[in-house]
Amino acid sequence: MAVSEAQKRATAKWQKEKVEEVKFRVPKGECAVIQAHANQQGESTTAFIKRAIKETMERDNAEKHE
Repeated sequence: MAVSEAQKRATAKWQKEKVEEVKFRVPKGECAVIQAHANQQGESTTAFIKRAIKETMERDNAEKHE
């Protein structure tokens, strides 16, 4: 089923209000490696990257308080 123009506008409005984007570059070929790893973990690429960032931040913060 096709998405209506009203639904597209509503989605765009929600994203503008609720979501920020972080863009970064990787060397050619690395994107495929990241995607493959995420798939092996049963995650989307976005979910994997978010988890990796969160876990790294938690570890860094824990090390500061030791």
